[in-house]
Amino acid sequence: MSPDVLVCGAGVGGLAAARALGGLGLDVLVVDKQPKVRPIAKGEVLQPGALRLLRSWGVEKRLDAQGAVRLGRLVVRDPRGTAQMSLDYGQLPAPDQWLLAHDHTVILAALAESLGPGVELRRGVRAEAPLRDDSGRITGLRLAEGGTVYEQRAPLVVAADGISSRLRSWAGIEAKRADYPHRLVSFDIGDADAAARADDFSAYVTDRGLRLLYPLPGGRLRLYLQAGPDELRGVTARGGLADWAARALSQVPALEPLTASLLAHLDSRQTLPVGRLLSPRLAGHGLALVGEAAYAVHPMAAQGMNTAITSAGALAERLSGQLERTGGMSAAAVDAALRDYHERQSPLLTQAARTSGNAARMVTDLSWRGRVLGRRAVRHTGANPRLLHTVTHNMSGLGPRPLTPLDRLQQLGLLPDPRAHRVPAAPAGRPQPM
Repeated sequence: MSPDVLVCGAGVGGLAAARALGGLGLDVLVVDKQPKVRPIAKGEVLQPGALRLLRSWGVEKRLDAQGAVRLGRLVVRDPRGTAQMSLDYGQLPAPDQWLLAHDHTVILAALAESLGPGVELRRGVRAEAPLRDDSGRITGLRLAEGGTVYEQRAPLVVAADGISSRLRSWAGIEAKRADYPHRLVSFDIGDADAAARADDFSAYVTDRGLRLLYPLPGGRLRLYLQAGPDELRGVTARGGLADWAARALSQVPALEPLTASLLAHLDSRQTLPVGRLLSPRLAGHGLALVGEAAYAVHPMAAQGMNTAITSAGALAERLSGQLERTGGMSAAAVDAALRDYHERQSPLLTQAARTSGNAARMVTDLSWRGRVLGRRAVRHTGANPRLLHTVTHNMSGLGPRPLTPLDRLQQLGLLPDPRAHRVPAAPAGRPQPM
């Protein structure tokens, strides 16, 4: 196979890029260094903007057939469970009125199953070095598979190899990862009764940080607990972890009834570092960045996987326009599409990064200043229908509606908002889950 596109990385971004570019009739080779998919508590909640693409690819239907959970709201709550800020997706136009939750491995499998006949996926293949032409343009990769090292050339290479992307570095694109001063500890809890009652994506704000809860298929719950960077250092015994987890829920009366279920599922724990990254460039000569190679955010905002999918769609759209004009995958046509991709997508990712960063700070910043400003922003945004509608639209991925400096002051309650109740008319009704 001599592909038109070589994708490095078979996560959500890489598979979405392969599906989108393969849909143009291009031959695509996807390689991933991992021999098999590893279960990890990330990328489980899909926003309407990404679901639009997944719907057109038939992926949404596959996820629904496997029990995907539809959620109508993203809610910030106080420890007793009282909603302080509720983003109601039912206020958006149909059919974009839902979040959709499923396991990361199932989402990856559904994307892989949607790949067309022109797409090949190889696992256990490691990228060793870039291949370049005389001008320095990237024209492929040197790959290692088993005991064999070989060269694979392609007119377009897509870097979807994660936040520490080697391909991004090989292209000379400097992007600095910034770590949040905390970690998230994830648990997969089996509690069918509690899962049936959890019908939204709920972030609980406490003096010890974020507690995040949402349902997953099969009567399960995903629970994230914020922890300091060294808070669990040395806690290896099950008893020590049980004491820590029980204390974490005891500070949240609304979640305390889950304590027995949590203690029964301590072995599902995953401790995840949390970082953010926004690449200053989304493309180089012959190379495009998608997924966490380009953009990574705090999981609280449920944006990372979604922007990976929409960026993959944007890359395919830009390349499709060039192919219509030139008729072939020449270096000039590909690089023109890459320049267009960067110019169109970079402002959108910058806006999404700002929205995600603000949302994360509201509920995770434990400094005195952060707690005061974060709580004020949550409270005043939650009481302002106009701002709520704007924030919901931005979080949904349906297109940016940037908040102005005046909006920011009104979010903090420093200025009154005479337009607070000026919102678009609500849809007649939300369709029932499929």
